[in-house]
Parts: sequence; C-alpha cells; structure tokens
Amino acid sequence: MSYLLGLSANVFALLPEILLTLTGVLVMMLEPVLAPAKSRKPLGWLAIAGTLVSIAASGLQMHSSAVTAFYGTVRADAFSAFFHMLIGAVVLVTLLTSLDYFEGHATHAGEYFALVCFGAVGMMFMTCSVELLMVFIGLEISSISTYILAGFRKGRATSSEAALKYFLLGSFATAFLLYGIALAYGATGTTSISGIAAGLATTQMPLLGFAALAMILVGIGFKVSSAPFHVWTPDVYQGAPSPVVGLMSTAPKAAAFAVLLRIIYTAFPAMLGRSQALLWALAVLSMCIGNLGALKQRDVKRMLAYSSIAHAGYLLAAFTAWQPLGIKAALFYAAAYSAMNVGAFAVITQVSGFDERAKTIDDYAGLSQKRPLLAALLGFFLLSLIGIPFTGGFFGKFYIFTAVVNSGHIWLAVIALLNSGVGCYYYLRLLVSAYSTPSEEAPVIGFGSKVSLCAGIGLALAFAATLLLGILPGHVLKLADRAMWSQIKIPACNQPGVQCYTAFRVIK
Repeated sequence: MSYLLGLSANVFALLPEILLTLTGVLVMMLEPVLAPAKSRKPLGWLAIAGTLVSIAASGLQMHSSAVTAFYGTVRADAFSAFFHMLIGAVVLVTLLTSLDYFEGHATHAGEYFALVCFGAVGMMFMTCSVELLMVFIGLEISSISTYILAGFRKGRATSSEAALKYFLLGSFATAFLLYGIALAYGATGTTSISGIAAGLATTQMPLLGFAALAMILVGIGFKVSSAPFHVWTPDVYQGAPSPVVGLMSTAPKAAAFAVLLRIIYTAFPAMLGRSQALLWALAVLSMCIGNLGALKQRDVKRMLAYSSIAHAGYLLAAFTAWQPLGIKAALFYAAAYSAMNVGAFAVITQVSGFDERAKTIDDYAGLSQKRPLLAALLGFFLLSLIGIPFTGGFFGKFYIFTAVVNSGHIWLAVIALLNSGVGCYYYLRLLVSAYSTPSEEAPVIGFGSKVSLCAGIGLALAFAATLLLGILPGHVLKLADRAMWSQIKIPACNQPGVQCYTAFRVIK
C-alpha cells in the first residue's frame, strides 16, 4: 500500500514521526514571528492538527503490510502502529487540555507545543526501532523533551527541582541502558534485536548476555517508574506542570513497554526463564511499594505518582505470562491506563490551574458543589484506576490477572489482587473528599475558571476512551491481537496446564 501511495519504504516507515517533526519545526519557526503579547493558541491548534494527521498515518500503517526500512533498523508493522496511535491519542488529549494552561503565565508557550511534538517523535521512534542503538536515539529524543517540559513552570522552585532531578537520575539510568547495549554487542556481535536472538544461540558468553539483559531492564525500569527505580517519580510528578505529568505518566511508559516487549520476546527469548524471575520480582516490588507509598500521601500528584508505580507493576505482571494472552493483556492495559490516567490529570489541570491551587486531598473538598461535572469525571477516572466494572481499568486488570493465573503464577495474582484492594483506599479517599463539604476553617479554593471548549473536547475523549474500553473492548483487543502476532515470537513451553505456542504467525 505504501508504494501505491507513491511513498518510499523509508518514508512510509517513519511517516508519523516525519509529520510530527515537521509540525514541531513549523511551530518553532512561527513562535518568534508572533508578537510577545499575542496568544499562542494558534500554535497549539497547529500542533493538534499535526497530531491528528500523524494518528491517521499510524492507522494507515496498521492496515498495511509490514515495512522494514533504513537498512533493517526500523520496522513499521501493526505492533509499532498500535503504539503510534496510542501515543498520538495521549498527545492529542494533552494538547487539547493544555491550550489555556499557559495563557497569561508563560511567555514561551509555543515552545511547549513544539516540545510535546518532539517528545512524541522520540516515543514513536522507540516503538518502531528494531535496533538497540536506534532505540537509544529515540529514548534520548523523548527524554530531552520531557526534561525541559518538567521544568516549564519557570520561577517555581518545585518545578526546577523536578527538572533537575529528572535529568540527573534519567542520565544515570540511560547509562545503564547504554552499557547493557554494549554488553549485548560484546556477547553477540550485533545490536540488532533479531540478530541478538541468533547470536545468543551460539555465543560462548551466555552470562554476558544475561548481564546485558539485566542492564537494559534497569534503564527501561526507570522510564516506566517501576520499583526500585522509582525514586524520581513522586518529586517530579509533584513539581512538573499537571498536563506534562499526564503526558509523561502515560506515553513514555507505553513506548518503554513496547521496547521491553521486543527485547524480552524477540531479542532474548532464550533467557525467558531468567528474565521471568526478574520481572516477577519487579512486578511485586512495584505493586507493593506503589500502593503502600500512596497510602501516606496527602498531595494528590504525589499520590498519583505512587499509583503510577503500582500500575507499572500490574503491567510487568503480564510479562510473566508466557502466552499470547499475557502479551495481549499488556497491550490492552497500556491503552486503558493511558486513557484513564491522562483523563485524571486533565481534570487536575482544570481544577488546579497553572498556580496549582488545589494540591492536597483536603483541597478538593467541595469540588462536587462548585464544579459537579469535573467532580463526576474525576470520580469516573478514579473508579477506573481501581478497576470497577464498566471502565477500561476493569478489563485491563481482568485480562492481566487471567493471563497470570493461566500461566501458573497463582501467588503473583494473589499479590496483585491484594494490592488492588489497597489501592481502593487512597483512590476513594480523594473521591470522598471531592464530594464532602469543606470545613469553615478551610481556605477557599476557586477550582479554576470555566472549562474551555478545547479542554472539554480533551476530557470528553479521555472519558469516551475509558468508557468504551470498559463496555466495548473488542475492537482494541483485535488491534492488540494483530499487533502481537505481527512481531512477537512465542517460545515453546512444557509447563503442565499452561497453553503455549511455538508458531510465529503474522495475521494479514
């Protein structure tokens, strides 16, 4: 189909990234042309238009044959297109809900829209790269953009601290990833993801290959904020602008999990037994530390930061299920979590505003009386994060728990279920506060101005996605199934009672 459109394989393989790059460059070129006092909203609408076109290009890739380009370093297939559309959707909601966020506060709002586009380019590049050095380049493009976005509220000490801490710890984690890539090259003589699998079958240094896998897991663990690589998450989430937190808590994680899926199942399939133990431990640590840490938080963004750590653990639990159901569950949960979490932070953006007026759980008291629609939306997204039926979070956890149990990891499923029960407490605590009457001594919180049309569209999209994933999950499951079989290789398994697959199929 790409050739029917008159596009070369190289252009078609990176079409969504190219479109977003051109959009970001155009925004950067137009930003200095506008008068300093003039609104930067037109630049935001330009970024939104570019994002929509990029999503359309990703949909074209989803329904086209797989294309390998740039000397086998990039592969455009249903797997990469699934994550391209997911990242594009998150970026779209972020841009819509932050169009009015910087009005009257930031003099460089145009740069914000450009950085969001450039960050999305890096995330998308990570998902379609089948060469570890190209993955590293995509990771750096994404990271540099999010480092700057985290400190975009200039003049706020917490924002500067968030950006600095994120940069320093991010650079440290990136070094682990790069060292892991170097060890993989030393063990196999290649950095190609498929080449590493072939090299491990004949290598004389299998322990070096395992060390490479462990180092790479450290680097990716930082990006998905899994324990024990989570120490940056609460402070960065607390200090960064709310719309930026909504973006960085979802889209970069989706990209990192896409890379992890390729590495675990395509680059290191011979080490599934060893990596299973590592992922099992990381999942348990993340769920327990995330949920128990959230219980002690009074700051809403710090609470959701620990919640993000816990949800990373749920996703990692799916990686321990060596069957197609586990991979499909991970893909579906990535989509569901992105929808409900970006929606929750979109509500927080509207409630708190640029000055972060509502910070603690107690500050949300009376929200239902002053802003009933925002309170209802916040409650819906919190219920989805818990996993209540008729929300995307319910089916996400249902598919993951089913995959884990069918793979024989009963104790992991029990731990995940208990952690979900713990999570109910702190989510419902915020919901109860939103529907309670504030005390007479409590400071008066304005809960932001009237929700604009663009922000309302963004909230509606997040709500619709979370609801549809909870009542009509079939379409996304079909896309996840197509994405899974287009790339992921399932090894044989001899565990009794576990459904295993040996074929590597591609659904046309």
